[in-house]
Amino acid sequence: MILEIAQIDVKPGLEAEFEAAVAEAAPLFKRAKGCRRMELQRSIEKPARYRLFVGWETLENHTVDFRGSEDFQAWRKLVGHCFASRPRSSIPRRWSKASSRSVN
Repeated sequence: MILEIAQIDVKPGLEAEFEAAVAEAAPLFKRAKGCRRMELQRSIEKPARYRLFVGWETLENHTVDFRGSEDFQAWRKLVGHCFASRPRSSIPRRWSKASSRSVN
């Protein structure tokens, strides 16, 4: 499984509307090929900043299957007007002891 992490900055004052739109859009993700989980978290320090965590079976499920679907267009239509800027998405490599370094 891979984990997509999208940082989404929302226009101030639209936080409740954005959260409601994400809840409405949840079924779009749940029925997407390869989607295993979806979770939205709001920043405590920056209340207009959110992180959307989506677990996908494969990278292609995210980049090809979902991004190329009508459901992705529906997702953007539901939430896009709330964006203060373009969301930034990343898919980190898994953290392992073999790749870890000590941080002092």
